Amino acid sequence: MAKYLVEPVDEEVCFDKDEIIVSKTDLKGRIIYANDVFCRVAGFSTAEVLGEPHSMIRHPDMPRCVFKLLWDTLESGNEIFAYVKNMARDGRYYWVLAHVTPTFDANGQIVEYHSNRRFPNKASVKAIEPLYAELLAVENKASNAKQGMEEAAALLVQKLQDMGKSYDAFIWEI
Repeated sequence: MAKYLVEPVDEEVCFDKDEIIVSKTDLKGRIIYANDVFCRVAGFSTAEVLGEPHSMIRHPDMPRCVFKLLWDTLESGNEIFAYVKNMARDGRYYWVLAHVTPTFDANGQIVEYHSNRRFPNKASVKAIEPLYAELLAVENKASNAKQGMEEAAALLVQKLQDMGKSYDAFIWEI
């Protein structure tokens, strides 16, 4: 698949509050299933997304450290909820409240990941945007991407410790 290099557009893609965006990935994060809502909102056909990295819809406003937390949580066998800003094929954005879970085989081994995404509460998005902007600034200030991600992840952990909350508790309280 050709990579779609588009500039972000400050226009939101709308989807119904009752719709659920669903996708599944393999262990490397490549899409193995995407429902019609995913494809419509993201602006791709099913054929265009299958086999592609889920990061194809990553918006540049999203701090990489949030995805590090997501992958670390999933790989440890746990589910995670997160607010995520995605980018459609045409550069427009859409926020989601993602619930991502590992799928296990009969032997208890993780075989894939499943994500359900819902239309988020707008007040929660407004509450998390300043934190994401701060984390992204830390990432962008670093001399390299890995260092930036690690520094931003440490900042996120410190902020959560200062609040006396787990990441899950923070997400559900905003």
